[in-house]
Amino acid sequence: MDDLIPLLIYLPPLLLIGGVYIYLQKRRDKANLTLLQEARESGLHEPASLHPVIDTTRCVGCGACVNACPEHDVLGLIQGKAQLIGAANCIGHGACQKACPVGAIDLVFGTATRGVDIPLIAADFQTSVPGIYIAGELGGMGLIRNAIEQGRQAMEAMVKALPKRSDAPLDAVIVGAGPSGLSAALAAKAAGIRYITLDQEATLGGTVAHFPRGKLVMTQPATLPLVGKVKLTETSKEHLLAFWDDVLQRHPLNMALGEQVQHIERTAGGFLVTTGNRQYQCHQVLLAIGRRGTPRKLNVPGEDASKVVYRLIDPEQYRGQAVLVVGGGDSALEAAISIADEQDTQVTLAYRGDSFNRAKAKNRERVQALVQAKKIDVFLNSSPATIEDKVVILQTPEGVKVIANDSVIICAGGELPTGFLKKIGINVETKYGTA
Repeated sequence: MDDLIPLLIYLPPLLLIGGVYIYLQKRRDKANLTLLQEARESGLHEPASLHPVIDTTRCVGCGACVNACPEHDVLGLIQGKAQLIGAANCIGHGACQKACPVGAIDLVFGTATRGVDIPLIAADFQTSVPGIYIAGELGGMGLIRNAIEQGRQAMEAMVKALPKRSDAPLDAVIVGAGPSGLSAALAAKAAGIRYITLDQEATLGGTVAHFPRGKLVMTQPATLPLVGKVKLTETSKEHLLAFWDDVLQRHPLNMALGEQVQHIERTAGGFLVTTGNRQYQCHQVLLAIGRRGTPRKLNVPGEDASKVVYRLIDPEQYRGQAVLVVGGGDSALEAAISIADEQDTQVTLAYRGDSFNRAKAKNRERVQALVQAKKIDVFLNSSPATIEDKVVILQTPEGVKVIANDSVIICAGGELPTGFLKKIGINVETKYGTA
């Protein structure tokens, strides 16, 4: 009987603890399964670029990867195994892979059903065309910290590869003035070489410059040439752009904005870079451009009007206007939401699809709330037929609709620069779930 006393004392608390643990596990599994199902139903179960693949035979379900991810609801535990439950939110941090204690995570591009075009790049960031390098988002690394680091590292490799003497007027042409291109330009200035940075946009900042006002940009500490260690853990778009402006005030760079590179061809002394304005002879080229490439156009009458743009820069400039936003992805919904928050605006959102299944749930919910508040009008299965001075003619399932309009924002994505890369001889490989 005495032997049963410890059992009677300790067994009930142990059973209670075990019961609570099982209950919490089941509740967690149910929540994660719901998120995974919502992603599949919304068409957001395919990752955009670099993402983790979990080997469930090796995963021990410790949750280290879930806790390490800086984004939320990307990874989750289901029945004791880690799964990618929010693929669309993954931006390739890679923190999950580093945190896994058993090496059960690989980082890959694309999936078995959705290929991703990635240019072939060597360890020194050189492409299949000797003398042409790629860094940042174009190489599949969209994270700001990675872009900064790669821009610096690529330029350091380029400086080492420069001959002692070159007949070219420039040692390097950097294409792109985003985080990667600016980091490379600072490295080029620090090395004392002859360089110029070109960008098709009239402003610097790359993709970040076209985020809606106030949108948070997640980044990690990085080393910026001439500046040192930069610690920006979570900051707004405006703060990050102001930071870049301050850096350029202290370290002016040789830049030519508003020049779109049209072609790059090899010459006896290196490369000839042709833009819409002029030509640049150089020894090496660094491509630090984004994956969006050139904005995709609708090719409808009136699209060349000055009131038509392809990215939202500042919602405040549309205050008091009637604005049409075209598109069904996150960029379109975020643009419509931002503008609808301004006073006296009339926002219309038109999309050729029958639902916003490519957008994140929180953006869809916000749009729905603004529709109910009569701040946004939504036309699905619809697209502009003609853009005129004061109106836009929409083709809808109910027929032609004429809406008052002052400005049009087209968020239809961009043409990937794959054709441009192949034209200049760079090998591009389509990745289907491989590293």
